[in-house]
Amino acid sequence: MTLPALFLPHGGGPCFFMDPQGGPSDPMWQPMESYLAGLIDSLPERPKAILLVSGHWEEDEITLHVGERPPLLFDYYGFPEHTYRLRWDAPGAPEVARRAAGLLRDAGFSTREESERGWDHGVFVPMKIAVPGADIPLAQMSLRADLDPADHIAIGRALAPLRDDGVLIVGSGMSFHNLRVRGPAAVAPSAEWDAALTGAVTDPDPVRRAGRVIDWASLPNARFAHPREEHLLPLMVALGAGGDDLAVRDHHSNVLGWAVSGYRFG
Repeated sequence: MTLPALFLPHGGGPCFFMDPQGGPSDPMWQPMESYLAGLIDSLPERPKAILLVSGHWEEDEITLHVGERPPLLFDYYGFPEHTYRLRWDAPGAPEVARRAAGLLRDAGFSTREESERGWDHGVFVPMKIAVPGADIPLAQMSLRADLDPADHIAIGRALAPLRDDGVLIVGSGMSFHNLRVRGPAAVAPSAEWDAALTGAVTDPDPVRRAGRVIDWASLPNARFAHPREEHLLPLMVALGAGGDDLAVRDHHSNVLGWAVSGYRFG
């Protein structure tokens, strides 16, 4: 059975784990947390592995993590001490990483491997909610540092065969990511951006959809939403991996005044 490809919001820092006693997250984050918690059960079958590209890892060449037991990389700052002791001990998936690298090379992309970098919070924060048992192997893939939208869609297309092998392809980012603006000033422009982005992403014509998303910077309030687009590029990979499948918005919430969406392809 073919699994979908997903673009999911990973929240802000360790947002779901701020209570040192492990209590509920801030009500603002609970709709997103609930979405992530139900993610695996919403799939047609449980994934054999996950290939995840995070907005927090960029390299000059597409890089695949081939470690067996990656540590966590606490790449957030100024949060409570207990959030630097979180655990998510899932195994790596080096065989999936190497299969992905082969597909990418066949499509003309250069790749490299590495095994030392820890999983950043774009991985472990959402996955700790989505896979609390840490029992699905995961391979992380970097963005390419040029952040070219067309190439990242092509990267996703090259990876699409993994969906037929029981691998869940996940882009982890945020559909709105401007840390300099929060509260009332963000509400109207982020909602306008979100509506325009959703219209482009869910366009039923796959060729037109890709073109509209490649041209994301022309959408209303695009640079207000993404002064730098690293948190949007995982969406391009998921869209490419989705191929001609229909796209839907399967999450929408409001945090910090931001309209935030997640998308499913297939």
